[in-house]
Amino acid sequence: MKNEFVLAFIEVLEEKQLPRDVIMQALKEAMESAYKRAVNAPKKQEVEAKVDPETGKVTIYTAREVVEEVQLPNTEVSLEEARALFPDCELGDELMIEAPVVDFGRIGAQTARQVIQQKIRDAEHMSQIEFFNKQKGEIISGIVQATNALGVTIGMDLKAEGMLTRKESIPGEHFRPRERVRALLLEVNENPRGPQIILSRAHRNFLRRLLETEVPEIYHGVVEIRSIAREPGQRAKVAVAATQQGIDPVGACVGIRGVRIQAIVRELHDEKIDVIEWNNDPGVYISKAISPARVNGVYINDAVGSNKTATVVVPEDQLSLAIGRDGQNARLAAKLTGWRIDIKSLPEAAGDALNKIRSNVDFRPIFEAETENIPLIDAILQKKVEGRPLSPEEFDQLARFVDRVERKTAIKRQAEQKPEDLQRAQILSGIPPRAFELGLDGLGLEDAIASSLLEAGYITQGDLVLQYKLDSDAILGLQGFGPRMMEAIETALRKAKLLPEPVTPEVVTAPDSAQSLETQEPATEGTDPAQTPTQASEQEEEQPMDLNRIFELNPEALVATTSEDEEEDDGSKKDGSKKKKKRFVEITYDPESDTTTVKKKHKRGGDWGEWDE
Repeated sequence: MKNEFVLAFIEVLEEKQLPRDVIMQALKEAMESAYKRAVNAPKKQEVEAKVDPETGKVTIYTAREVVEEVQLPNTEVSLEEARALFPDCELGDELMIEAPVVDFGRIGAQTARQVIQQKIRDAEHMSQIEFFNKQKGEIISGIVQATNALGVTIGMDLKAEGMLTRKESIPGEHFRPRERVRALLLEVNENPRGPQIILSRAHRNFLRRLLETEVPEIYHGVVEIRSIAREPGQRAKVAVAATQQGIDPVGACVGIRGVRIQAIVRELHDEKIDVIEWNNDPGVYISKAISPARVNGVYINDAVGSNKTATVVVPEDQLSLAIGRDGQNARLAAKLTGWRIDIKSLPEAAGDALNKIRSNVDFRPIFEAETENIPLIDAILQKKVEGRPLSPEEFDQLARFVDRVERKTAIKRQAEQKPEDLQRAQILSGIPPRAFELGLDGLGLEDAIASSLLEAGYITQGDLVLQYKLDSDAILGLQGFGPRMMEAIETALRKAKLLPEPVTPEVVTAPDSAQSLETQEPATEGTDPAQTPTQASEQEEEQPMDLNRIFELNPEALVATTSEDEEEDDGSKKDGSKKKKKRFVEITYDPESDTTTVKKKHKRGGDWGEWDE
């Protein structure tokens, strides 16, 4: 028959849903803490408890030092008593010896209970964190336990509680206690008071998981979700594509008579969902994303260095439908496609195209090509301004005019971008592909600089060095950037071997033999090496003497020398050549004081005067 310990142990296992080893470890640590508290054992003393799972008997072992004479029974043991248990032990050894039975008392029992409860609670929290971390990003269900101003508390498996905040809830939805709710498990955070589980029904991945649940083709990979744009509780757009031929991705998601999509709409409290087919052509993709509005044409601008912009031209009666209430339809289409969308009505687009080719000289060839059609377009636009109705043929003429101008503009833009594309391709060829896989944290930049670069869109080291080589002023123009930051970026890129090291100028060394400074001067560009120093000085002006080169010379070479510097005089010789006058220079070096003295002798009143130091 099982004793009380075994029955209580089994009850705890079933209630807490924890492994057997976890409960046993908690019991051992509780007994060890209770023993230390009962006998007031030192903190450094090693104590080990063993629990018999069949009988519940607890045995305590303590570390004791072998000594000749015992003074502290709790931490010491005599040599004779120790050798009775361990024959090979010596003085100074530390042995684990069974401690005598001690009555823990009320305080010890309370300590053991608190330790057991705390250890089991910590084990529960770790089990919850491991369990829910595996389900992160998936839909889970729970029961509403309480509602307050902050959100809804939901009870889940393993006695865990999740929080559905107002921010992550669908606007306008309300829950009652004991109501079952489905939500996306968004985050699992560790907290001293237990795991903090954040749920969401407003996240776009909640709609993704609902589609996977309701549409078997998506779950099995036959239909793929390419993009989702959502404004919770109001409207959502989903772009889907088929991975196999002969599959209608939109029809698979909608279902027969809309059965599949209607189940999702009810779950999302009547949120409208537009399912469109993804297309590799940006123009076709954007025109479908603007649905349910009809589109006359989509004209994209994907020039290098500019934002991806698309101009969508729609009939005048479809303009409000394309934009949507408060711009919602256009906003969702932009999020879905990743393009900046500019929606224009057909008359507005025709007027803008006409003004563009008239006012901008760069579009002069397009203007000349449309010379015959411009008066007709002017007449149609004037008729529209006067409020008179336009015929379908006139709308068709406007549409064709806008299409011709926009297409020719796109061709011109592509031709202008070719030199930039070549430059970009040349720079890319010199950047290692590995650089586009490494983050900025590997450069060792300051946190402020790295954060500003990340916000500006420079995610990898390759992005940063590419922009630096294309146009470093674009980086310098970022908010808060200055020369110091640019120098730090340049240094970091050089250390990462992404920029070449600066070229250091060659150092001119003096010959070993003692020579005058005049003969050590390098020949300047355009000077014949065969010319004498006097002839060379006639062709160039006097060069200032670099004192750094003086210190590079041997001390023996720095002796008193006399050099002639030829300058122009006010007079001229009869043969037309310039009259020259001489100036003497003497340079001496004192090795004891490590100083160099330069003396010049000037001619005053026709005679050479004293040396000036």
